[in-house]
Amino acid sequence: MQTTNDDVLISRIANGDRVAMQVLFARHHVRVYRFVLRLVRNEATAEDLISEVFLDVWRQAGKFEGRAAVSTWILGIARFKALSSMRRKPEQELDDETAERIEDHADNPETELAKKDKGAQLRQALTRLSNEHREIIDLVYYHEKSVEEVAAIVGIPEATVKTRMFYARKKLSELLKEQGIDRGWP
Repeated sequence: MQTTNDDVLISRIANGDRVAMQVLFARHHVRVYRFVLRLVRNEATAEDLISEVFLDVWRQAGKFEGRAAVSTWILGIARFKALSSMRRKPEQELDDETAERIEDHADNPETELAKKDKGAQLRQALTRLSNEHREIIDLVYYHEKSVEEVAAIVGIPEATVKTRMFYARKKLSELLKEQGIDRGWP
Protein backbone atom coordinates (compact mmCIF):
# COMPACT_ATOMS: atom_id res chain seq x y z
CA MET A 1 0.00 0.00 0.00
CA GLN A 2 3.04 2.30 0.41
CA THR A 3 3.18 2.77 -3.38
CA THR A 4 -0.53 3.53 -3.78
CA ASN A 5 -1.14 7.04 -5.06
CA ASP A 6 -2.84 9.61 -2.86
CA ASP A 7 -6.07 9.77 -4.90
CA VAL A 8 -6.63 6.04 -4.39
CA LEU A 9 -5.86 6.40 -0.68
CA ILE A 10 -8.45 9.20 -0.35
CA SER A 11 -11.14 7.09 -2.00
CA ARG A 12 -10.28 4.19 0.31
CA ILE A 13 -10.37 6.53 3.32
CA ALA A 14 -13.81 7.71 2.19
CA ASN A 15 -14.89 4.08 2.49
CA GLY A 16 -13.52 3.85 6.05
CA ASP A 17 -10.16 2.18 5.32
CA ARG A 18 -8.03 2.89 8.41
CA VAL A 19 -4.85 1.44 6.87
CA ALA A 20 -5.15 3.86 3.95
CA MET A 21 -5.47 6.70 6.47
CA GLN A 22 -2.34 5.51 8.28
CA VAL A 23 -0.42 5.41 5.00
CA LEU A 24 -1.60 8.90 3.99
CA PHE A 25 -0.74 10.26 7.44
CA ALA A 26 2.73 8.67 7.38
CA ARG A 27 3.34 10.09 3.92
CA HIS A 28 2.31 13.69 4.62
CA HIS A 29 2.31 14.48 8.34
CA VAL A 30 5.92 15.73 8.58
CA ARG A 31 5.58 18.19 5.69
CA VAL A 32 2.20 19.40 6.91
CA TYR A 33 3.55 19.76 10.46
CA ARG A 34 6.49 21.86 9.25
CA PHE A 35 4.17 24.05 7.19
CA VAL A 36 1.83 24.63 10.15
CA LEU A 37 4.76 25.19 12.53
CA ARG A 38 6.13 27.93 10.28
CA LEU A 39 2.76 29.65 10.41
CA VAL A 40 1.86 29.31 14.10
CA ARG A 41 5.45 29.28 15.49
CA ASN A 42 4.51 27.02 18.40
CA GLU A 43 5.28 23.29 18.45
CA ALA A 44 2.42 22.30 20.76
CA THR A 45 -0.12 24.25 18.73
CA ALA A 46 1.26 22.77 15.50
CA GLU A 47 0.92 19.24 16.88
CA ASP A 48 -2.67 19.90 17.93
CA LEU A 49 -3.49 21.34 14.54
CA ILE A 50 -1.99 18.35 12.71
CA SER A 51 -4.40 16.09 14.60
CA GLU A 52 -7.29 18.32 13.58
CA VAL A 53 -6.13 18.43 9.95
CA PHE A 54 -5.95 14.67 9.58
CA LEU A 55 -9.21 14.22 11.45
CA ASP A 56 -10.79 16.52 8.84
CA VAL A 57 -9.14 14.49 6.07
CA TRP A 58 -10.74 11.36 7.57
CA ARG A 59 -14.15 13.02 7.84
CA GLN A 60 -14.08 14.88 4.52
CA ALA A 61 -12.40 12.29 2.26
CA GLY A 62 -15.72 11.53 0.59
CA LYS A 63 -16.06 15.19 -0.39
CA PHE A 64 -12.63 15.40 -2.04
CA GLU A 65 -13.30 16.45 -5.64
CA GLY A 66 -9.84 15.92 -7.11
CA ARG A 67 -9.54 19.48 -8.46
CA ALA A 68 -6.05 19.66 -6.92
CA ALA A 69 -3.47 17.19 -5.69
CA VAL A 70 -4.26 15.52 -2.38
CA SER A 71 -1.20 17.16 -0.81
CA THR A 72 -2.48 20.56 -1.94
CA TRP A 73 -5.91 19.82 -0.47
CA ILE A 74 -4.35 18.76 2.84
CA LEU A 75 -2.13 21.87 2.96
CA GLY A 76 -5.22 23.99 2.29
CA ILE A 77 -6.97 22.43 5.28
CA ALA A 78 -3.82 22.94 7.37
CA ARG A 79 -3.54 26.59 6.34
CA PHE A 80 -7.17 27.25 7.27
CA LYS A 81 -6.71 25.56 10.66
CA ALA A 82 -3.48 27.48 11.35
CA LEU A 83 -4.95 30.86 10.42
CA SER A 84 -8.05 30.16 12.51
CA SER A 85 -5.84 29.21 15.45
CA MET A 86 -3.78 32.37 15.12
CA ARG A 87 -6.95 34.50 15.15
CA ARG A 88 -8.27 32.72 18.26
CA LYS A 89 -5.16 33.08 20.37
CA PRO A 90 -3.70 36.57 20.31
CA GLU A 91 -0.23 36.77 21.76
CA GLN A 92 -0.07 37.93 25.34
CA GLU A 93 2.11 40.87 26.21
CA LEU A 94 5.20 40.25 28.28
CA ASP A 95 5.18 41.84 31.72
CA ASP A 96 8.31 43.54 33.09
CA GLU A 97 8.98 40.89 35.74
CA THR A 98 8.95 38.02 33.23
CA ALA A 99 11.02 40.01 30.76
CA GLU A 100 13.74 40.58 33.37
CA ARG A 101 14.05 36.82 34.01
CA ILE A 102 14.67 36.00 30.34
CA GLU A 103 18.33 35.31 29.68
CA ASP A 104 20.06 37.11 26.84
CA HIS A 105 21.57 34.48 24.54
CA ALA A 106 22.65 36.91 21.83
CA ASP A 107 26.38 36.74 22.54
CA ASN A 108 26.91 33.07 23.34
CA PRO A 109 29.22 30.96 21.11
CA GLU A 110 26.31 28.98 19.67
CA THR A 111 24.65 32.17 18.45
CA GLU A 112 27.91 33.40 16.93
CA LEU A 113 28.31 30.14 15.07
CA ALA A 114 24.71 30.31 13.83
CA LYS A 115 25.37 33.81 12.47
CA LYS A 116 28.13 32.38 10.29
CA ASP A 117 25.90 29.61 8.99
CA LYS A 118 24.26 30.73 5.77
CA GLY A 119 21.29 28.43 6.26
CA ALA A 120 20.62 29.81 9.70
CA GLN A 121 20.80 33.34 8.34
CA LEU A 122 18.34 32.48 5.61
CA ARG A 123 15.91 30.94 8.09
CA GLN A 124 16.23 33.99 10.30
CA ALA A 125 15.60 36.28 7.34
CA LEU A 126 12.48 34.28 6.50
CA THR A 127 11.03 35.07 9.91
CA ARG A 128 11.31 38.78 9.13
CA LEU A 129 9.09 38.51 6.07
CA SER A 130 5.41 39.31 6.29
CA ASN A 131 3.09 36.34 6.86
CA GLU A 132 1.85 36.56 3.26
CA HIS A 133 5.36 36.50 1.79
CA ARG A 134 6.67 33.82 4.17
CA GLU A 135 3.70 31.60 3.35
CA ILE A 136 4.34 31.85 -0.42
CA ILE A 137 8.08 31.14 -0.04
CA ASP A 138 7.32 28.20 2.25
CA LEU A 139 4.87 26.59 -0.15
CA VAL A 140 6.98 27.17 -3.29
CA TYR A 141 10.45 26.33 -2.01
CA TYR A 142 9.92 24.03 0.99
CA HIS A 143 6.82 22.20 -0.23
CA GLU A 144 7.70 22.45 -3.94
CA LYS A 145 4.23 23.60 -4.92
CA SER A 146 3.60 25.23 -8.28
CA VAL A 147 2.21 28.74 -8.58
CA GLU A 148 -1.14 27.22 -9.54
CA GLU A 149 -1.17 24.95 -6.47
CA VAL A 150 -0.16 27.81 -4.17
CA ALA A 151 -2.98 29.93 -5.57
CA ALA A 152 -5.42 27.11 -4.81
CA ILE A 153 -4.12 26.61 -1.26
CA VAL A 154 -4.03 30.29 -0.35
CA GLY A 155 -7.14 31.23 -2.30
CA ILE A 156 -5.63 34.07 -4.34
CA PRO A 157 -5.05 34.58 -8.09
CA GLU A 158 -1.89 33.13 -9.65
CA ALA A 159 -0.71 36.65 -10.57
CA THR A 160 -0.86 37.62 -6.89
CA VAL A 161 1.23 34.55 -5.98
CA LYS A 162 3.85 35.61 -8.54
CA THR A 163 3.86 39.20 -7.27
CA ARG A 164 4.21 38.12 -3.65
CA MET A 165 7.00 35.72 -4.60
CA PHE A 166 8.84 38.52 -6.45
CA TYR A 167 8.65 40.91 -3.49
CA ALA A 168 9.45 38.18 -0.96
CA ARG A 169 12.60 37.22 -2.85
CA LYS A 170 13.57 40.88 -3.18
CA LYS A 171 13.11 41.44 0.58
CA LEU A 172 15.07 38.25 1.38
CA SER A 173 17.91 39.48 -0.80
CA GLU A 174 17.97 42.79 1.09
CA LEU A 175 17.86 41.07 4.48
CA LEU A 176 20.69 38.71 3.55
CA LYS A 177 22.76 41.57 2.18
CA GLU A 178 22.40 43.28 5.59
CA GLN A 179 23.93 40.11 7.11
CA GLY A 180 26.86 40.16 4.69
CA ILE A 181 25.60 37.58 2.22
CA ASP A 182 25.75 39.12 -1.25
CA ARG A 183 24.04 36.35 -3.21
CA GLY A 184 22.11 34.19 -0.77
CA TRP A 185 18.93 33.77 -2.79
CA PRO A 186 18.78 32.76 -6.46
